[in-house]
Amino acid sequence: MRNVLIDNPSQALSQPILAGYGSSFFSRLLGLMFRQTLDVNQGLLLVQTREDRLDSSIHMFFMNFDLAVVWINKEWTVVDVKLAKRWRPFYQPAKPAKYVLEIHPEHIHDFKIGQKIQIQTP
Repeated sequence: MRNVLIDNPSQALSQPILAGYGSSFFSRLLGLMFRQTLDVNQGLLLVQTREDRLDSSIHMFFMNFDLAVVWINKEWTVVDVKLAKRWRPFYQPAKPAKYVLEIHPEHIHDFKIGQKIQIQTP
């Protein structure tokens, strides 16, 4: 899995988030399950096959920590942000999303609905 840097030009981050880029079925299925920890400036960007509310939904089964989840549409605009609690069955964005960014909960306030996100390769 390759890595990408996530940045929010609308709201300066202390440093960009280094995220794995998961576009395969298995990377979307596993996500961050079974990991023991997540570094503050790391995450996972999951790419859905289509922009949809149901396809971009997540579960938190087998998670050892909570996540900040940022749903992003195909124009790289944030459409929803939620704190996902471990072992909860289901989280779905308010609007269709093409990308799901799973990051450390400390970043929950770094992304707001309507902001444009940038990604680049490190």
